[in-house]
Amino acid sequence: MGEISVKVFLKRNEFTLNVDIVLPGNGVTVFYGHSGSGKTTLLRTIAGLERVANATIVFNNQQWQSQTQFTPVHHRPLGYVFQEPSLFEHLSARANLAFAQKRARKNSHNIDFQQVVELLGISQLLERYPAQLSGGERQRVAIARALLVNPQLLLMDEPLASLDQARKLEILPYLEKLKRELQLPIIYVTHAPDEVAHLADHLIVLDKGQVVASGTLAQTLSRLDFPVRLGEDAGVVVEARITERDQHWQLAKISFPGGHLWFRDNGISVGETVRVRILARDVSLSLTEHDDTSIINILPAEVLELNTDDHASLTLVRLKLDTTIIVARVSSRSATKLQIAPGKKFWAQIKSVAIVQ
Repeated sequence: MGEISVKVFLKRNEFTLNVDIVLPGNGVTVFYGHSGSGKTTLLRTIAGLERVANATIVFNNQQWQSQTQFTPVHHRPLGYVFQEPSLFEHLSARANLAFAQKRARKNSHNIDFQQVVELLGISQLLERYPAQLSGGERQRVAIARALLVNPQLLLMDEPLASLDQARKLEILPYLEKLKRELQLPIIYVTHAPDEVAHLADHLIVLDKGQVVASGTLAQTLSRLDFPVRLGEDAGVVVEARITERDQHWQLAKISFPGGHLWFRDNGISVGETVRVRILARDVSLSLTEHDDTSIINILPAEVLELNTDDHASLTLVRLKLDTTIIVARVSSRSATKLQIAPGKKFWAQIKSVAIVQ
């Protein structure tokens, strides 16, 4: 799969969107930022829903827009999921999907009706009308409809924003399944940290119309010059696999390049791939390995870099565990006392982890 090249300059009253990025043509790329940062305007420009005079969009070597050329949205091979489901109220769920199928494009990655129905768990909903569906069910049907046009690119504009927390938790597993099973690039807009942690492979952070950070999820979250905070604290998300379950202590072991961690067993099967969130505040450093501590997750680490945190009394430390990168927060006094410096070896003591997938 190729790349998505996006150059946009838009000035609207006091707001300026100025973006020049190349997005990967695979996985889930998340546009993340506060309300008003330009996420949705950028997504709508890529789709062709927002006609910006000064924009160049190239998808997989196909020129969608330039100074002299503009491909209308209905001629771009994409599916679009809006924040509100916007289903046809007079049609059943099945008829809504059939409408999309009539517009389906022919390409090498055809997505069939039954595959989508099973993927999103909507077989029991097909004969119902939108008014008979819950918010989460309506959005699942809307996602199915976007997939059935057989897109080469799926755009999702805060698809969970209008749902309450219970409905969000209901629909996230379906999005994870979609991501795993379909080889379809997705651009996903959100300001919700939990959605980033669950879904993002690549992260584009926008602020006041500018891209302030971009890269893989691991690269971006571990940056010290601009520590992107998913919610209340800096931290990283690590891909891992369940490799053991300890029935006696009710613990499960996750393994990743750089070691393994034990956490509370919540029933995930051995062999399953999971995402683990490790917050900087939950990582401390020691020059020696301790066995006289309540902390059971202690791993060898090498310092890559360090930087002052938001307050001068605190220091962020970027650590390498083999190929896995994590971040620790220590007091600046401790950083001086331990002589923390790039290349120095420590033991990373990880007090807690959270499974996000």
